[in-house]
Amino acid sequence: MLHRIASEIVEVVRATKVEMALVVGGGNIFRGVSSSAKGMDRATADYVGMLATVMNAVSLQDAIESRGVVTRTQSAISMSQLAEPYIRRRALRHLEKGRVVIFAAGTGNPYFTTDTAAALRATEIHAEIVLKATKVDGIYDKDPHKFSDAKRYERVTYLECLQKDLKVMDSTAFALCRDNKLPLMVFDLDRPGNIHRAVMGEPVGTIVVSE
Repeated sequence: MLHRIASEIVEVVRATKVEMALVVGGGNIFRGVSSSAKGMDRATADYVGMLATVMNAVSLQDAIESRGVVTRTQSAISMSQLAEPYIRRRALRHLEKGRVVIFAAGTGNPYFTTDTAAALRATEIHAEIVLKATKVDGIYDKDPHKFSDAKRYERVTYLECLQKDLKVMDSTAFALCRDNKLPLMVFDLDRPGNIHRAVMGEPVGTIVVSE
């Protein structure tokens, strides 16, 4: 999975010259709200989860750079041997130079999800859109894994998401995107080539817009 994602990112960078910034999670290793964290202090568990995101970020960086694309990892938690500290202006400069920037350690604070980190970083660097890669091919009116008649939306507004109680992302991240009129696309990461299709604006998932 790591190498497939890296290959797709490199393909997008070389084919489109799009400035790409990535936010990685750590759920494959540890989640602060998971059953594996039962009995731990929530803040402590969240910090462990942040460390997991750094492990994933450094691994992804290596996979991308082994394919010839220059990458920089910035961590919200200081660990100079592995990553740069998160500095907004430096991140923007890296993007201008054509480097892929990977944001690790979430926001650096407990009680905030990777979704919130993605929305925050996207807002800070003035991204055109947030692409949320998940295990489903868009936003549904109910869980498509449980209900065969689940309806998938191709385009929906933030207001409709609130009115219909659609579970797009956590409320803090959702509010950040909505308040800053930042479009959001939810698409299936498991289908090869979808990252490129999403960047090119093809209808591979559901797009959420202000109006």
